This record gives sequence, C-alpha cells and structure tokens, in this order.
Amino acid sequence: MKFTKMHGTGNDFILLDGRDSRLRGIDLKALSRAMCDRHYGIGSDGLVLVEESSVAPFRMRMFNPDGSESEMCGNGIRCFGKYVFDRGLVRESRQVVETGAGVLTLDLTVEGGETVRVRVDMGRPRFRPAEIPIAVAGEAAVDVAVDGVGAAVRVDAVSMGNPHAVMFLDTPVAEFPLAEIGPRVERHPLFPRRVNFEIARMLESDCIEARVWERGVGLTLACGTGACAIMAAVARRGLVGRHARVRLPGGELLLEWDGVGSIFLTGPATQVFEGVWPHAA
Repeated sequence: MKFTKMHGTGNDFILLDGRDSRLRGIDLKALSRAMCDRHYGIGSDGLVLVEESSVAPFRMRMFNPDGSESEMCGNGIRCFGKYVFDRGLVRESRQVVETGAGVLTLDLTVEGGETVRVRVDMGRPRFRPAEIPIAVAGEAAVDVAVDGVGAAVRVDAVSMGNPHAVMFLDTPVAEFPLAEIGPRVERHPLFPRRVNFEIARMLESDCIEARVWERGVGLTLACGTGACAIMAAVARRGLVGRHARVRLPGGELLLEWDGVGSIFLTGPATQVFEGVWPHAA
C-alpha cells in the first residue's frame, strides 16, 4: 500500500489514498497506531486519508497516533491540498474539502507545477462552552482555572471545530514544563472530549510565540488549529490586530481574522518521501 510522508511546519503526516480497495475492512484506528509509531512504524503526528465526498471533490479524515479520530487539522489539511493537487486529483488551485469540522476552502500557491504554500479558510472560532465543549457556565470560557494539574493554569477555551485551551505566559514558552502538564490538562474533567493545550506569549504586537500539546498526539512542532485558537484568544483580549504571526518550534504560521468571520491560516506544505507499507495493519 503506497503512502506519502509530508509535513507542515514540522507537523508531520502519513497520507493515504483512502479509495484504495485494500483499505476496505481494515481497522483504521489500529492502522494509524501502527504507521504513526516512530520506533516500529513510519512515524508521524497523524494519518490522513483522502476519501470520496458527496459535498466536495474529496473528504479528509485524520487519525491520531493513539488511534483516535480528529475532526480537523490545520497543518494536515494543507498537506492534503498539496497531495490531491500535485497528483492531478484536482486541477484548480482553489479547493473545497469536506472535514469533520465542515467544508473548508483552500487556496494553493503553486510554483513549477508544485504546491508550496496553502491558505485555508479555517471557519469561525466558537466560544460558547457547550460548543467547545468545556464544563463551565456562561457565554464564554475566559480565564478558567484548570486545577490539580501541578501548575497554576488558567485558560481561554476556543473551538476551531476541535477543542482548544489557550494559556498566556509572561515568560518564554520554552521554560514551561509542557510535557509534564500537557497530558494532565488534555484529560482534565473540565473537557469531556479532552482538549488541545496551547501556551502562548506575545513577542510583538503582531507576533506570538507558542508551543502545543495536541490531544491524542502529545508535543508537536506545530498545530494549525492551535495557532488559530491562539489568534482568536489574543484578539478577543485586544492584544493583536487583524494579522499575526504565530511562531512555533517547527516554523511560523500566518493568521488573519477580522474578529467576526473566518480565521485564515497560511503556511507551507512539504513532501518528505514516498514508500510502500507492507503490512495489513
């Protein structure tokens, strides 16, 4: 079974053509666990499948290394857009893609017949606790204490089609023990569907440094929906204008938001290599 390894700002993925008949009847959760394993498999932050759709040319499905299925992934969908365009599965540089978070629009920058960068309409951020979800009352979950995780953690919660909790720091993000605190926040009882946990610090009026603990993955070099959640959270606090750069360990992502409509995410998409997976799962 052929696969392609790709990454978006260091957030790496294995892409498969989900229309391949050899995938019929295969346990995709088990396949994701096997392929994403960095010691015994190929190694990646997620498994992305290209599937047929009734509402768009293709549907994107994504599975995490622990086998759980994610609604959406901002870096993954850029790789998805590159995969289908560079292989001639679609001909237009503007694409619509069905995801677990709805139908999203992509605009590809193509150089020499190859996709190098993708701008994604990530949809509107949602702040109502029931939409995230987070177990608090009120119209928005702002400055919520996450108790019992081994550190003083207060977060703003946002949904980008998947749940996020953003913590603001005054100190460098590299100094925060994210590998220790992240899994405790992810599985905290406040978050019935678990949560992606971002830590962020303002560097300039339009530049934010950040790190991410991804639900079902762990520490990653970048997270597209996480960058969008950070943009939404800092904008609601009046800390940033319509444009911002989110600087992550794997590179920089560009964000645009008018405070009302969709957040737009722009970043690279890179193919690393192709190969053949010889196992059934």
